[in-house]
Amino acid sequence: MPSPRRLVLASTSKYRRELLARLGLAFDCADPMTDEAARPGEPPAETALRLAGAKARAVEARFPDALIIGSDQVASCDGARLGKPGTHEKAVRQLTLMSGKTSRFDTGVALLDAASGKLAARVVRCDVTFRKLSTAEIERYLLLEKPYDCAGSARIEGLGITLVERLETEDPTSLIGLPLIALTELLAGAGVPVLG
Repeated sequence: MPSPRRLVLASTSKYRRELLARLGLAFDCADPMTDEAARPGEPPAETALRLAGAKARAVEARFPDALIIGSDQVASCDGARLGKPGTHEKAVRQLTLMSGKTSRFDTGVALLDAASGKLAARVVRCDVTFRKLSTAEIERYLLLEKPYDCAGSARIEGLGITLVERLETEDPTSLIGLPLIALTELLAGAGVPVLG
C-alpha cells in the first residue's frame, strides 16, 4: 500500500490551521511569503483565486512531492477592498463602512500536486449583511475582540457574529478563511478522501 501523500498548508494563519485540523489529516505549515497585492482592475474573486494558487506555488520547491494547499480571502464593500485593518482606527472605519450594508468575502482555495505540477482551485463567495451598528457597538466590539488581523475587522467565529444580520454562502467555513467543502472536493480529486 502506498504511503499517504504529505500535505502542506501554505499559510501561517492560525485560523486556516485550525480549520484544516478539523479534517483530521496530518499536515505541515509553511510561510508562502507571497505579495498579496491586487493587480489593477482585477476583480476580488480573481485576486483571491490567483493568490491562493500563488501561495501554493511559492512553497512548491521546498515540498516537491507534497500536496500543497493555498488560500486567500478578499473582502469588499461598496467597491472598496477591506484588508486586515491592523489598527483600531482602520477597524472603526471598516465597520462603519459596512454598517447596514452587505459586504462580499471571496475566498480562494487551491490544491497543488507538486509532483505533477497540477493545480486545481475554487473560489467561494460569502455575502455578509451587517446590522446597522452604532459607534458605541463598534467600539465595544473592538475593545472585546481586537480583530485587527481579520479582513473586514470582524471575527465571525467569535463575537463578530453579533454584528451580522445575515450570511449567504455555500460554505460557512469560507468566511473564516479556508472553504472546507471545496477543499474536501479538491482533496478527493487528488486521491485523498478525507474519510478514506
